[in-house]
Amino acid sequence: MNTLKAEFASQVRAIIKQLRENKELRGVVFISAKPDNFIAGADINMIANCKTAQEAEALARQGQQLMAEIHALPVPVIAAIHGACLGGGLELALACHGRMCTDDPKTVLGLPEVQLGLLPGSGGTQRLPRLIGVSTALEMILTGKQLRAKQALKLGLVDDVVPQSILLEAAVELAKQERPSSRPLPVRERILAGPLGRALLFKMVGKKTEHKTQGNYPATERILEVVETGLAQGTSSGYDAEARAFGELAMTPQSQALRSIFFASTEVKKDPGSDAPPAPLNSVGILGGGLMGGGIAYVTACKAGLPVRIKDINPQGINHALKYSWDQLEGKVRRRHLKASERDRQLALISGTTDYRGFAHRDLIIEAVFENLELKQQMVAEVEQNCAAHTIFASNTSSLPIGDIAAHATRPEQVIGLHFFSPVEKMPLVEIIPHAGTSAQTIATTVKLAKKQGKTPIVVRDKAGFYVNRILAPYINEAIRMLTEGERVEHIDAALVKFGFPVGPIQLLDEVGIDTGTKIIPVLEAAYGERFSAPANVVFFNFERRSQRQKKWSGFLSLWSERA
Repeated sequence: MNTLKAEFASQVRAIIKQLRENKELRGVVFISAKPDNFIAGADINMIANCKTAQEAEALARQGQQLMAEIHALPVPVIAAIHGACLGGGLELALACHGRMCTDDPKTVLGLPEVQLGLLPGSGGTQRLPRLIGVSTALEMILTGKQLRAKQALKLGLVDDVVPQSILLEAAVELAKQERPSSRPLPVRERILAGPLGRALLFKMVGKKTEHKTQGNYPATERILEVVETGLAQGTSSGYDAEARAFGELAMTPQSQALRSIFFASTEVKKDPGSDAPPAPLNSVGILGGGLMGGGIAYVTACKAGLPVRIKDINPQGINHALKYSWDQLEGKVRRRHLKASERDRQLALISGTTDYRGFAHRDLIIEAVFENLELKQQMVAEVEQNCAAHTIFASNTSSLPIGDIAAHATRPEQVIGLHFFSPVEKMPLVEIIPHAGTSAQTIATTVKLAKKQGKTPIVVRDKAGFYVNRILAPYINEAIRMLTEGERVEHIDAALVKFGFPVGPIQLLDEVGIDTGTKIIPVLEAAYGERFSAPANVVFFNFERRSQRQKKWSGFLSLWSERA
């Protein structure tokens, strides 16, 4: 993978010097020799090695100077983009006079620095608003949003989109021409670029951002400040503000924590789970067509690209699971992120049955039935009877010990926990839970599947609550205890949102489902004692589910408002 390392600046400067001295030069094309990757951004270690804000600021100024030298070349400079063009990679492309990218799904363009508590430090906050308009640029920079090729073309971020096979040829032809002229901005963007429109825009975006971040995210505030400085006072002032803000943000505890998460996540993604080689994975089966089963089928077929066979006791369950994937893919088609033909190809990977036809040669079965030990043990027995001897059985249990699920298995070494979180297509984490008898190859194979599904897998011990629920349960319990002591729902949730949580604990419990809580808490209490028990005077009520798509209950919100 291409990343901008410390030596990159000196290497490129040497090349630029040669280019300037070449009197026969007609144009320059930047293209990557690595597959599926233009430049994925700067090496985060360079920022981690900075001990002071001044060191980080100097790093940003070095990047700005390099991009300025690229832009100052006297001939057309074209970025030929295939694969990830992110962060410093997009800033380099913005410094070029023209940009061309492939129509491949792997090609994405964006400035994700905000996700590390930073802002683009090599000129991105100044060049992007002038190229595509301030409103659109702010959306990209403030969210880290990544654009696919057609989106980038529509916004004017790239000049053309071509097949990968002719990318270099097309870029060379563009470089032989005069420097590409910037596309006129849409009327809305031209209005917002004026003093009055700009003032209204920054006021509106500032309020929206403050509401979303609750003041816990200094990067967004500095992004607005830096972009506005450049537009109001000129690029020279903008670049200076950008470098200073980059240096200061790099030293904030928020950025340091987010970068720590980035490094930890990167290491986890490299972990194969065990030293054993994973078994081949050619197809997957799923037991249960409910909300979780449908979501797991979607990420298995549409992310991992594996054929999926869903078994449910009735056809309606299968229909719900198939509709889940249809809704996800059709949404992408409507947003023009996916072609209809590709939607149909991915949907064709998913099929359903009310018996075990088509399961005989599945390499891995994921069970997503009700949270009942006897039922899950029955599923193990049925899979061992109807599937191949090598088939792995993975349970999506949220609380039951995997060792208990495998207690009567004839091949316990092939039984493992694979716990997804809802909604499956959005939640990145998945818990992989081997019991004492699970084989190393079963662990490695399950980790391999989770990664193919686009998940971040963590291998955890087979203890009550596994990892996530063991941490989450005391948090939820304490919120419930505060309710019983007279605190109001809205006060509790608002305090935690203000602190930085995306939602409060009571809202989270309602969204997850009170029924899930009633199953998990007794398991944790039995294992860990009183510190995991719910307050004695709390009675959980099950309320009619409002929708099949989201597990939303009236739950505590209605119960406590009625009692107040």
